[in-house]
Amino acid sequence: MRIEYIRDGLVEEFHEGTVEYFSNGQKMTQLYFLRSCAKPLQASLLIDYGADLTEEELALCCGSHAGEQCHIELARRMLDKFGIDETLLKCGVHAPLARSMQDKMLLANEKPSEIHNNCSGKHIGFLICCKLKGWDMETYFKPEHPLQQAVREKINSLCCVENVYPSTTDGCGVPILSMPLYNMLIGYINLLKYSQIINAVKNNPYIFGGENRLDTEIIQKTDSLIAKVGAGGLCTVVNVEKKDAFAVKINDCSMEARRFAVFEIINRLGWGNIEFDNKIKTIQGKVVGEVVVKY
Repeated sequence: MRIEYIRDGLVEEFHEGTVEYFSNGQKMTQLYFLRSCAKPLQASLLIDYGADLTEEELALCCGSHAGEQCHIELARRMLDKFGIDETLLKCGVHAPLARSMQDKMLLANEKPSEIHNNCSGKHIGFLICCKLKGWDMETYFKPEHPLQQAVREKINSLCCVENVYPSTTDGCGVPILSMPLYNMLIGYINLLKYSQIINAVKNNPYIFGGENRLDTEIIQKTDSLIAKVGAGGLCTVVNVEKKDAFAVKINDCSMEARRFAVFEIINRLGWGNIEFDNKIKTIQGKVVGEVVVKY
């Protein structure tokens, strides 16, 4: 797959990547780290362990939130609900992904904390699992911790992975697995049996992501799709009704190129009719080119 930025007939910029379709069967064996595309798969343990969560709470655990007020308030309510101290979060600190929240905090002279991390929902879910199972909560992020062993086993089971593939430490400090994209798609198809997760994501797309988040936009603009973005140019899209899916990986990790590619594929498959502007324009608004997705 190649995304070309064509300006007055000349390819000025291009991005290459991969698209894998579940319905076509396995094609590629190249390994990719799942990154945040693993979050809904990881969250299935919350259902297995009987966690008492609302749809909004479950959506936060499954998603990569933008750190807006609605996300922060919900995250803190969840910590209070399960009697978990916020200082136990080990996801690290970064500014909220939402530019509006960055501006708000700057004006208020407020510094970000772990709760603003886009992965804090996942980490809260991890801590809830530890609380329910009686596991140590100080070391939940370590590869040898029983929680992370359970996560590895669960993801490999959902994704039908039988080989031992490389793992690494994700940006938020917890182990993350690698596998072919097709196995990740198998995992998402198997996740459809977790109706609580599917309904939570479909019914709460903004809690799941937020401001300018591609997966939120896809869910909001279609009737039967859920999606999850991941770092490194990844995006998984699942058609809940057709029980089909595809995954996109942009080699240079361009988020803009990923957006064009995913929308184009959704429309070509007939899974939606998402309007998006692929025109290249001058500052004055004159159209001088377009972005084209080629296979």
